[in-house]
This record gives sequence, C-alpha cells and structure tokens, in this order.
Amino acid sequence: MRDDSVSISGFRADAPGRKLPPTPWGLLPPKMRVLLIHSSMPVGRWLKSALDSDNACEVALEEVRGVALALVHLRDEVFDAILLCHETGELNALESLDAIRAGSSDEQPILVLGTVAAPEMTDLCYESGADAYLCIHTTTTRTLLWELARARERQQLLGENRRMRLAQHHRLQQEHDESARLLRQQRSLIAGLELIEGSLTIDVDGEPAIPERSHAGGDGVAAATVLPPLPESLRGHYRELLRTYVIMGSGNLAEEMTRLAEMLINVELTPRQLMLLHLQVLEEIIATLGSRSARHVLNRADLLILEVMMNLADGYRVRQARPARPPRQRFLPGFDPSSQRAAG
Repeated sequence: MRDDSVSISGFRADAPGRKLPPTPWGLLPPKMRVLLIHSSMPVGRWLKSALDSDNACEVALEEVRGVALALVHLRDEVFDAILLCHETGELNALESLDAIRAGSSDEQPILVLGTVAAPEMTDLCYESGADAYLCIHTTTTRTLLWELARARERQQLLGENRRMRLAQHHRLQQEHDESARLLRQQRSLIAGLELIEGSLTIDVDGEPAIPERSHAGGDGVAAATVLPPLPESLRGHYRELLRTYVIMGSGNLAEEMTRLAEMLINVELTPRQLMLLHLQVLEEIIATLGSRSARHVLNRADLLILEVMMNLADGYRVRQARPARPPRQRFLPGFDPSSQRAAG
C-alpha cells in the first residue's frame, strides 16, 4: 500500500481528496479549534502550513508564547484541544501541565509536542496528566489529526460519563429523600388516627406529641405509636417476606401470605399495628440499600401491605362469622351428672 504521508516536520501532509464524513464519534470531526503553546520554537508557522494542506479536517490553529499568556487565553475561551510544546531549557511541558489543567476546562485535551523520541517521553507525559505525546520527527500530519480527534473524543466521553454519574447520584438521593418523606407521611396518618381517638396529646407547638421509636430506624422517623411486644419470628417472617416480594412479586407467595395472615390473627394484631410493623421493616430495608434505588422497593412494599391487609381483613371476617360455642355448664366436683352415670 502506498503511503502518501510524511513527517509533519517535512511540511507535507497526507494526500488531498480523502475527506472523512463528519461522524460525531469514531471518525475525524469536520473542524477543530486548537491552541498551540510554545516558547521560542518556530513550530507555529510550519505546523499551520502542514495542517492546512490536509483537507481531512479543518484545523483553526491559534498560537501563544508561554504558559502565562496561555492561561489568560484559556480563561475566556475553550478549545477542542491544546498542543503544548516541550522545549528543553525553555518550556518544560511536564511542569506546565498542572497549571494548564487548573486554568482550563476539564474537557480540553492536552497533547505534548516535542523533539524527544516517543519512548522516552510518552510515559512521563501520561503520568503528568497529558493525553498523548507526539514526536515531531516521527509523527505524520494525519496521525496528529487523529490523535487530536481521539483525545478530544475521550475527554468528551469522560465529561459525559461524569455528568451521568452526577445525575445518577442526584436521582438516587432524590429517591431516598422521597422515600423518607413518604414514610413520614404514612406515620403521620397513623398519628392522626391516634390523635382522633385521644391516645396522643398535643405539644406546645400544636403538633401531635409522637413518642420516639424504641429502636433506630432507617431514617430516624419517629413512630406514631408503640407496637405491642411481638414474637421475633413474626418480625423475621415479615422481613423475609418483604425481601422476597421485592424480588419475586406475589406470583408464588400465596401460601406464605395465608400463613402470615394466620400468624397476625393469632397475635390479634390490628391493621394499624400491622402498618407500623410494615413501616419499621421497610425502613430497615431501605437503610441497607446504600446507593441502590429505593423506588422499586417502595412500589413493591405498597403492593405487599395492600395484599396483607386484604388477607388480614378476610381472616378476621371469617373468624367473626364462625358460630360461637354454646356456654357449657361447669359443675362442682362430685356433682357432674356424666360422672355419676359413669360411676353407676
């Protein structure tokens, strides 16, 4: 294959006529704006000539002398890429990278351009924060364009990834705040019922005097009332049922729902107390989510408490509909007719 490109120090570029399509990712962009920082090396003139002779990408090259002027330039303007010349004894690119990074946008890639062989400088430039190192004597114009485009694309992807991570973190924080607010509202509803029935008092600020919870919860929300002592097996069973419900849904949990309703009826738990148990267990689970989303857990938990409430109401209805046992006469010892007949 014939190679139409020569070193950029030879003033020639790749053969004209091979213009790439302006695809946003993966290919050369149609135009780039590049800032060249040098001290005294006469690189700006012949570099601009070499870039102008290659029509694969239009490069608007601006040059400044010294890092101080470059920082003033970068304070007000944004470039697609920055070319920093490494000039022995005059401009040390490795020492200037931190200052340029601090004074420019995070999405502006910095490429070091010098006369030292690439194997001697590439790793040092990477460790100092540069995106690439290019040796003038061995790099072609087209390679320079590709390095500029790839460095620009990499910084854009890093910036987009950073913004997406921040947005994800913000969304998760909002979900956790929303879940805490919903739990507080549900506890306030129970507190309102307690206030209506007279089991709660009003504090000096006109708010329901809600007693604090006896144990630490997920977000520190106070309990509207105190649950009666419940078997730990009941709490553990409800906790595991909620975890399973979050993952599986209600498809294969019919038997577990029936068993739970029987356990709740046996301890004569009221719907209000069941709601408090549900909120306590839900807060414990949400507190262990960390950076994971709480919205799915809340949605599943709402479905679970609705189904459990329906089973509990149906269980109490069936229990209420059972015929009461007729009263049984108890006799003093020795006066029971059945025992007398057995003795006779």
